[in-house]
Amino acid sequence: MSETYRAIEVTRPGVFTEVERPLQDPGPDQVRIRIEACGVCHTDSMLLNQELPGLTYPRVPGHEIVGRIDAIGANVRTRSVGQRVGVGISGGRDGTCIACLRGDFVNCMNPVLTGIMVDGGYAEVMTIEAAATVTIPDGLLSVDAAPLLCAGVTTFNALRNAGLRAGSLVAIQGVGGLGHLGIQYARRMGFRTVAIGLGPESEALAKELGAHQYIDSAAEDAGAKLRAVGGADAILATAPSGKAMSGLLSGLAVRGKLLVIGLAPDPLEIYTGSLVFGMHSICGSTTGSVQDEQEAIEFSVLENVEPMIEVMPLSKAREAYDRMMAAKARFRIVLVPDALNGSGAGKRPRT
Repeated sequence: MSETYRAIEVTRPGVFTEVERPLQDPGPDQVRIRIEACGVCHTDSMLLNQELPGLTYPRVPGHEIVGRIDAIGANVRTRSVGQRVGVGISGGRDGTCIACLRGDFVNCMNPVLTGIMVDGGYAEVMTIEAAATVTIPDGLLSVDAAPLLCAGVTTFNALRNAGLRAGSLVAIQGVGGLGHLGIQYARRMGFRTVAIGLGPESEALAKELGAHQYIDSAAEDAGAKLRAVGGADAILATAPSGKAMSGLLSGLAVRGKLLVIGLAPDPLEIYTGSLVFGMHSICGSTTGSVQDEQEAIEFSVLENVEPMIEVMPLSKAREAYDRMMAAKARFRIVLVPDALNGSGAGKRPRT
């Protein structure tokens, strides 16, 4: 076994560097993982753009990670060598803040963010706390599992925690990296699913993914169209446009909710009366805890929710990241070690 491994470091904000790192044994409570796949996510830009205080460099990005454990540290009892596991952005928590003491781990006030505060998955190997890993079921390809650990759990959690009932009308704004998964989850959770896209070209795909109806927001007023069918009990806002999200509020049913998971550079602009009359609400939803990640994976396997992906070799991480940031990916990009590229890491056919 080689005593080194390849990694893509962000050596300083905006700069990728491919390096060889020495292989190290995991510490107490940690596992070492041979990475098979790592998704490229917009949240990676928090490291690239130094968007949080106190970030240190060099740092390996990536928080949609799947691989096999090849070493375990002292005290690890829940994981074993050879086991295939996943790692999302929840790399650890302080366990002492108010949120943690209440069991609300995803809102820890001092979180350890994988690929931002500790090294992530743009590499052949990583070391992480065993408690931050989830089990990846047999039959789910590593490249398919990786995006479910962030994009998947984010859309899954927002919908399942919204207090909806089977048959509720749910609109998914956007048929992209988050939206194409949101459509699948909404349909499989038993909701009347409406997809909102920009242009007619997304209609066929939206319906293939499970949407009962498609609204082209470039050609018609999406809010008015939703009102015409009774209004949406929830609208999952995934597209990064505050202006577009704001325009959807008029399409909510009485007591309907706008669920915001897309990070937009521009603010929401809301007429207060549109909240008061109809008792509408706007809710933010973030990713999920380690247990949420596990449940998102299991639900996805149970109901055949599949991300649409492009597979690229680790050595092209810069190109993959730039493609994702330019919104050219269809719809999630997954990096695999160059030695695995094209050898069983590919995408299974959609069914």
